[in-house]
Amino acid sequence: MARNTPEGTGPMHVPFGHVVANEKWRGSQLVQGMQGKIKIVFEDGLTPVDFYLSSRSCILYVTEADLVAGNGYRKRLVRVRNSSNLQGIVIVEKTQMSEQYFSAIQKFTVLDLGMVLLPVASQMEASCLIIQLVQEQTKEPRKNPFLSKKRTQVPELSLLRTVQQIPGVGKVKAPLLLQKFPSIQRLSNASIRELEPVVGQAVAQHIQEFFTQPH
Repeated sequence: MARNTPEGTGPMHVPFGHVVANEKWRGSQLVQGMQGKIKIVFEDGLTPVDFYLSSRSCILYVTEADLVAGNGYRKRLVRVRNSSNLQGIVIVEKTQMSEQYFSAIQKFTVLDLGMVLLPVASQMEASCLIIQLVQEQTKEPRKNPFLSKKRTQVPELSLLRTVQQIPGVGKVKAPLLLQKFPSIQRLSNASIRELEPVVGQAVAQHIQEFFTQPH
């Protein structure tokens, strides 16, 4: 298996249908929830990455304790965001204890970094989500890498889940929005007039408030 670069954000060889996990998660509830459903390979020295879904997409997991402890998690996110090799998906434990800190990480991740953020209530829920992301990737037929530069389905699925978290949007309106505004940047720059035909006036205002509220 290919090793990481010294910065920890280099490409990692991930066998098809597998996930490569940071050694620190061995024995955790998160990994136990995945065992038997997908194949897991443990690697040392994956910092700042927690899980690799493929050679180019990875997961950064922010625990309830990370959120409560302050902004230390931000350095990890920025390192992955600045890596041209990786598409990072941020999974965050949103619990009663960490809820008050959630809007800050949501704004930082989605608006400042333009990354995908997926909230989960527990490690067990996160393990189901990671299984779903890996399975989504294995559904995609192998394509000629010289012909296809299309993104994998993983970022698209994750982007959809992120847009669903915006107040008032939900599962029905999120796909409609992404048809017209296919990235977080496009969506955040859309005017109420552009949004209204897709989601109606009230939700259009929710979306604009979400992207314009101060951090």
